[in-house]
Amino acid sequence: MKRVVSFIIVLSFLVSSFGLAQNKFVGAKTCAPCHKTGKQGKQDSIWVKSKHAGAYKTLTTETAQKIAKEKGLKKAANESPECLECHVTAPKGDAKLLDKGYNKAEGISCESCHGAGSAYKTMAIMKDAKKAVEAGLTEFKDEKAIEAYCVTCHNEKSPTYIEFKFKEAWAQIAHPLPKK
Repeated sequence: MKRVVSFIIVLSFLVSSFGLAQNKFVGAKTCAPCHKTGKQGKQDSIWVKSKHAGAYKTLTTETAQKIAKEKGLKKAANESPECLECHVTAPKGDAKLLDKGYNKAEGISCESCHGAGSAYKTMAIMKDAKKAVEAGLTEFKDEKAIEAYCVTCHNEKSPTYIEFKFKEAWAQIAHPLPKK
């Protein structure tokens, strides 16, 4: 009996993991209609005004091209995996993971932190936080978890790194849901 229960648990984990692995990046335009309202804390407009929204665009500048060349990168900054890693939501550009709505010019958008949204993008799922998380939404429980994620890009590996002050940075982009 124990083996059967263990098998069922492992099997359900594998099935759910396989499903999540198939999630696709759908792009900020898919998230925006629901997340621009006051009821949702105007999260989209916070993102639009942020440096994250322009992260890819910075790679198209002369300065970025010069840095890429100085670093010996084989491709232009806006095509280089070393740069795209932190300047776009789906850095590897794996076509199998990109929905037709995805646009790398959106820079660092919702799905960069919250995970590819194809399985949780519908209102029916998003209205139930548990279902959304089960469908692949990454939910951060506290600021320590958020900071740990932020420093995966905001660190000394960046050729233009300046001291990362999480509290100040988070104050500019925090986008909590309003309290009910």
